[in-house]
Amino acid sequence: MTFSKACCSFLWLYLIIVSFVAFQCNANGSQISSLVVNAAQGRPMPNTLFGIFYEEINHAGSGGIWAQLVNNSGFEAAGTRTPSNIFPWTIIGTESSVKLQTELSSCFERNKVALRMDVLCDKCPPDGVGVSNPGFWGMNIVQGKKYKVVFFYRSLGSLDMRVAFRDAISGRILASSHIIRHKASKKKGSKWQRVQTILEARASSSNSNLTLTTTKEGTVWLDQVSAMPTDTFKGHGFRKDLVEMLIQLKPAFLRFPGGCFVEGVQLRNAFRWKDSVGPWEQRPGHLNDIWNYWTDDGLGFFEGLQLAEDIGALPIWVFNNGISHSDEVDTSVISPFVKEALEGIEFARGSSTSKWGSVRASMGHPKPFNLKYVAIGNEDCYKKNYYGNYMAFYKAIKKFYPDIQIISNCPAFKTPLNHPADLYDYHTYPIDARAMFNAYHDFDKSPRNGPKAFVSEYALIGALQAKYGTLLGAVSEAGFLIGLERNSDHVAMASYAPLLVNANDRNWNPDAIVFNSYQAYGTPSYWVTYMFKESNGATFLNSQLQTPDPGSLIASAILCQSPQNNSTYLKIKIANIGSIPVNLKISLQGYVSKNLAGSTKTVLTSGNILDENTFAAPKKIAPQTSPLQNPGNEMNVMIPPVSLTFNSFLIARDLERYISGDKLCSSPSIPDGGSLVMNPSYSFWIRQDKPLYIALLGLCDVKASVVMATTDTSCDA
Repeated sequence: MTFSKACCSFLWLYLIIVSFVAFQCNANGSQISSLVVNAAQGRPMPNTLFGIFYEEINHAGSGGIWAQLVNNSGFEAAGTRTPSNIFPWTIIGTESSVKLQTELSSCFERNKVALRMDVLCDKCPPDGVGVSNPGFWGMNIVQGKKYKVVFFYRSLGSLDMRVAFRDAISGRILASSHIIRHKASKKKGSKWQRVQTILEARASSSNSNLTLTTTKEGTVWLDQVSAMPTDTFKGHGFRKDLVEMLIQLKPAFLRFPGGCFVEGVQLRNAFRWKDSVGPWEQRPGHLNDIWNYWTDDGLGFFEGLQLAEDIGALPIWVFNNGISHSDEVDTSVISPFVKEALEGIEFARGSSTSKWGSVRASMGHPKPFNLKYVAIGNEDCYKKNYYGNYMAFYKAIKKFYPDIQIISNCPAFKTPLNHPADLYDYHTYPIDARAMFNAYHDFDKSPRNGPKAFVSEYALIGALQAKYGTLLGAVSEAGFLIGLERNSDHVAMASYAPLLVNANDRNWNPDAIVFNSYQAYGTPSYWVTYMFKESNGATFLNSQLQTPDPGSLIASAILCQSPQNNSTYLKIKIANIGSIPVNLKISLQGYVSKNLAGSTKTVLTSGNILDENTFAAPKKIAPQTSPLQNPGNEMNVMIPPVSLTFNSFLIARDLERYISGDKLCSSPSIPDGGSLVMNPSYSFWIRQDKPLYIALLGLCDVKASVVMATTDTSCDA
């Protein structure tokens, strides 16, 4: 292969090796370090690298992202032994005017409990008597918004009922509807009937109740009472503000529905997908015994798949493998569980004419979901029957769905697995920030010839350093994530855990998103995840950091393209967990930029390392962007103590600027065998199969090759 002298002169500029300077602490107490980034040498990172993990914990779904306002809508939460507790439903009126009790008389075969209401007063109070539901620590009713209320009833006489939202403190009516149903004909008898009404709020309250009252003497049975805003995300039942916070993260995947929720303390209380599909009123619900609350399973298997699709993420389904926290199914009788998993996959991706695909289609989604990943169990590797059960699932799934990627619970970051897998699960929850930060080394020596790593749960925890979500915890996690980027030839996926917490039910701390009935904010860990969203599919660039304290400072660099203006950016990430600022000398090699004026600096930090965000100060700790002072190929930047800093440089506004007018002389070779063609408009080599995959560098020798950089990803300007 022959190159012209002019071409070689141009390309040689990209091959300069920059030596590092020695380091020391300067007079003002800052630490001196240096970073050399070669923008011409790198490798693509997985498109799936960073995603999110949803588990029904902390009322994340029930009373959270699932927008159902009614708590215990089917009166099933206390079990099927009647009479039973109807909490949190309460009586409106006196015991002499109304009597409430549960009976096994519902028309729904899988949830037989219904509420019988005997109205005893012939001259009832003007506001009536009945029942009230507070939702999940108060319903948020907003003036001008509409809410769909549905309930099922049976009555021996006519129905005369007022359905209303009321302020929980003052009793003020926010919205109401008067429901009148005349006595059923003798032919129909006293059969169950469905009632639906739309309430439009004429006032607001974030602490409201739903009330069903009557002034008419008689007996009414109620069941499956629902109230939902009509403006849920895409009309799919999800709380808008919370879904929008997920979308901001640009997650590559959604792992669901657990977590320990999948296992249960007892197997009888484990999440079972078949009980969570079909019409919501027919779902039996179950006791979430691992996190100690009842869930109606409104956010079921179908909704998890739908949520993934709605936010543009790949679904990763975690299913029970016959193992809970206290009991296990022997491998010799595991086949019904295997069959259930196969049917779950058919539900997700089978044709609309298949047995279970037709159920999905009947729920409004005839097109199959894009299910490509399943995890066999959760944290069960060292259980007695895991290996035998796992292999039964693995063989069956690969037989019928050979393309599905299967995730093992067993770690393989140090030693190979003793069973086949496409990925292995890895969880880490340190209580020490330094340990979290320095976990960036965890995959440095992992074998590269086996299954890839899925870091599906990570976070700093503990009441001392992590608390409800501190700056210190977030920066320690940022250091870990930079390590995952560095090892992204082995680490395929990663997600923070847990994702959501209702502030009234903190089973686990910290969490990424905190909410109540009407507010939500991201913790510092949420903002770290937000800042790393651009790494999916980006090019991880070669860089070298020299610092006197490698246990406190870590850095990486990526190339990505902005979807807003199609410009390509080089982004340098620096996590400093140390207590002093760092004077960082940055040397950028391997590109020519004509415009650094648009370069920016984004910093996540605060005045105290244990600072947290709150409802009162939701963005006390959030990324702050400002112009980068004196940007250039050689520059000094000051990195604050306990901070995450992103420096962003505009590499090119169009592809022409990558080569500054020079051209490669003949078609070079590339490592993965893709073909290159000359682009006559821009006079440089591009890949035929990936138009945005461009050649940055050619080596002018007999064995010339091209070092590639991908720009077929997106990042914010």
